Parts: sequence; C-alpha cells; structure tokens
Amino acid sequence: MEMNNYMFYSFYKEITLTELMAYILIEYSMMIQKASGNDNFIIEKNTVRENYNEITKNGINSLKKVLDNTNRHLWRCDPTENIPNVTYDVVTRLLQGYIENEVNLNNGASCFQTCEHYQSTTSKGCFDEEFCTEQPKCSGRIHDCQFVDSVLSVYQSPENSTRRYEYIEYGESKSLGTFSNYWSKLNKVESWNRWIFFECSYCFCLCDEQSPKSDRYFNLRETLSDVNANKVVTGVRFVKRNRIFHLQIQQGELLPRGLINESTVEWKQVDNYEIGDSNAKEGVDYHTLTYQNRAIDLDEVTKPDDTTFVVTGVRFQVLDGHINLKVHFSKLDFLKGELVNPEVSNWQTKEHVSKRRQMTLDNLPLPPTSGVFTSSPEWTDYLEFTNTGMLMDVAQSTIPYIDIQDVASIPPVALAGIGIYYKHRGLNGGFVAPQIISYDLSPHLSLIPN
Repeated sequence: MEMNNYMFYSFYKEITLTELMAYILIEYSMMIQKASGNDNFIIEKNTVRENYNEITKNGINSLKKVLDNTNRHLWRCDPTENIPNVTYDVVTRLLQGYIENEVNLNNGASCFQTCEHYQSTTSKGCFDEEFCTEQPKCSGRIHDCQFVDSVLSVYQSPENSTRRYEYIEYGESKSLGTFSNYWSKLNKVESWNRWIFFECSYCFCLCDEQSPKSDRYFNLRETLSDVNANKVVTGVRFVKRNRIFHLQIQQGELLPRGLINESTVEWKQVDNYEIGDSNAKEGVDYHTLTYQNRAIDLDEVTKPDDTTFVVTGVRFQVLDGHINLKVHFSKLDFLKGELVNPEVSNWQTKEHVSKRRQMTLDNLPLPPTSGVFTSSPEWTDYLEFTNTGMLMDVAQSTIPYIDIQDVASIPPVALAGIGIYYKHRGLNGGFVAPQIISYDLSPHLSLIPN
C-alpha cells in the first residue's frame, strides 16, 4: 500500500509537538532568567514567538502541499506467493470446457450440422452409451461449441475435483492443458460416421451448470458499520462463505479530527446464510453468475464534491446484469468526531455510466501462484468472469481470481470511498480486488490551532 495522508499528518503532529516543547523550554528559561533579576528579555520573547508562529504557519502550508499531492488510494500489493483460501479464492465451474457428441446436442439425435452450429443448447441424452457414460453430464446450458479433432485422448480429473479434464491429446503431438503423471483415467474419444456421409463429431463446448461444485454467487445484502456506536468503515476484503462471495468491512470508532480508536477496530461478521435457505432469494439476497450475466463493474465510488462524508457501508447491486458496487456515506462533524444523523440512508454508485468499455480476458492462462509480482490497479469499466484458455488449461477454471487479502490502512483511517479494480502482471487471468480511498484531511487543516 502507498503512504496515506494520515501518516503525513501523524509525522506533522510529531514534529509540531517537538517544536512546541522547544518553544515552551525557551519561554520557561527566559522566565527563570527574569525571576533571577536578569534582563526581562522582551525583545527576545517577541522574536521567539514570531519565529514559532512562522514555523507553524510554514509547517501547515507544507503539509497542505504534501497532502494535495498524496495519492489517497490504497490497495494490497501482490504477496510473494499466492495461496488458495489465504490470498485468493475462486469462482468455480462457471463456464467449463465440456466434450459432447453432436448427436446428443439436438432433439432429433442427428448429425447433419457442425459443432459450430451449437452455440446455446442442452444435452438431450446419451446416444449408444458412448463417452457420455464415462463423465458427469452437463445438466445446464451448453455454449460455444467447436470442433477440435476426430480422435481425442482425454485425461479426466478425479471425481472430487472441480475440473472435468486435466489434459487432452489429439492429432500429431497436439495437446490442450499441461501433462502430468498422476491422472488415473484416460478415455479415447472418436467421432463416428452415420450413413457414410455424416460424421457424428465430438464437440468441445462450454458447460454453464449450477451444481454443488459451482461457487458462483455474490452477496447483495447491505453491510453497514455500527453507526449508532459512532463506527465507520476502515477497510474491506472479499470473503467466501457457504459458496457466496461477500465484501466484508472493517470498522472502528470515529474520534475527533477524523482519527480512529484503534482498540475498537474489528472485522464485522458477514451474514451466514446459504443458497437454498428459505430467507435467501435470488436477485434480492444474492446474484448468480451465468453465461448471460457474469460481468462486474470496475468502479470507484466517492462523493467528490463533498468532503463532509465518510464511508459507513457497502453492498452490491445488479445493474443491467452487472455486479455493481454501492457505497453508503454518513455525514460527520470533523472536530467532534461524531456522525451526524447516521440513520439517514445515503447510498452512492456509478450507475449512470453511459457506455462502459469491457476488458476482455479471452484465452488466458491461470494467474501465477509464485514469484514476486508488482501489479497495480488497472481501470477499465467492466469485465466478465470467463473460462481459462483451451490451450493452457482445457478451459477448466474461471478467471479472474478473487483477491481475499485485507485492504486496510495501518494505522486505521476513515474512508472517503471504495473501489473494485482488476490487477494482473503479464498475460494471465489476474485478480479482482477492492481498494480504499482514505479521507481527505486537507480542507480541515485551517481548523488545526497553532
């Protein structure tokens, strides 16, 4: 994370207190000299006071210049090693590579078309107990089919895996995925002819199937800080609970001059509901990613024209099929360190973007899991969760990954906004991650007494 303006303010306070102590010592020494019968030091006193006032004035002006040029955006840098369930989590089995014969993709069990004809269909059956009996059926929609080769050697994944396939060989030394020796199940899949003229081809498609192995849900319930206890949001992070992704908040008690009581800082628990609960409704409590609706907006939400508000809550909404960030703001009394009318609802979003630009993630490999990375936020308007590339990963995984590291400042600070961004290094699937924008102290510096 970058240094935030509260750190500069803390440095300023330390320096100012040191200068104040020096000034008091000088004044005190002159008082002792006067009490001892020496000169009254009137000229010296005036000079010292003028110098101190000038130093204080210059200090505030310098601090203002520094804060004006300080980036208040904070995000987590990449760890030395990316560890599943520690630094990142994943959407699973959203769109996944799936092999199916053309004869099972239409109601007539015919082979009159090509694989490319089947752009959105379902599995209609299992003709003649071919390869379809050797793998779990795709019970959802099947999209974007294409022909690879008439003969495929398919290395299937273990039953407890979220993958279907690990590696596929075809043609002369051609392959999809990365070979390894631990796979135990190999099936040779061959297209076959019907009535000489028509080939019943095996197609490589994408399966969009909701199942217990598919974690594809985003929480839509609001999360507010304990505003009645004068607490504000000080950090955020993604967490996955019961296969549902939540944007969790860190909160702390607001103190005078925008500071935070560090002893009160805590991560507020997310709602512990499950898909299928009677009180959990799709489209109200959670959003389900699908082939048609799998976009997330990459927005930064602030109140740029009003510095009297701080962040007190977050939530996602679904806007035109996109996951869209909303941020709750509450007005504060800066000098008293109190929220003003915290019960008043004030949600902000960037929902009026007229034309969003998409970041495409087609045919990319998985994000790297080791090494030192230096990726920084990359802003477009939105991206779609999608499958990894066929060549590198047999289209078995979902990208981007979700960065689940804490995004919070040390020391904790009040926030002026929150954002969702995409980060990557090189050509890989990358990560979706949150960032925070610290509260701007600059407008209040004139209120700090000399």
